[in-house]
Amino acid sequence: MSAKTKIIVLHSKELIYTGIFVALGILLILLLIFMFLPNNESTIQEGASHESEYIDSESVSTYVPGVYTSSIVLNNAVLNIEVAVDENNINAIRLVNLDDAVATMYPLIAPSFDDLITQIYENQSLEGITYADDNKYTSMVLIEAIDSALSQARNTVLTE
Repeated sequence: MSAKTKIIVLHSKELIYTGIFVALGILLILLLIFMFLPNNESTIQEGASHESEYIDSESVSTYVPGVYTSSIVLNNAVLNIEVAVDENNINAIRLVNLDDAVATMYPLIAPSFDDLITQIYENQSLEGITYADDNKYTSMVLIEAIDSALSQARNTVLTE
């Protein structure tokens, strides 16, 4: 008989390490699979967005979250209005590039802007905003710029 017996020595420490590495490998593979597979819930919502009976009005967001800007040109100076929104709320509105020269040339911009944004934060829309007669045109220019930034932020699902 030419069969040789082989003796295999297994150390318990090596078995434990091998088991842990195999479990971590399987966990990593499952994690990658779940991360890169398409989300079925989002595809169902996209498919059902054309049929209004499947989506109630609370599940559809008003805005696409992000920061949107609009510009106002005052003589040679450009004044940017930045609007930050989440899915359903206007979170922040601020003036960008308001330097001292523009603030001096147009002194009603900052107080009018502050008055408008407090009303917009309360209403969460541009509806029903009031302004004084002495800063009517300044307020109208600012409202148009804010509306332009909000129109960029509006959800495209609602307009289709």
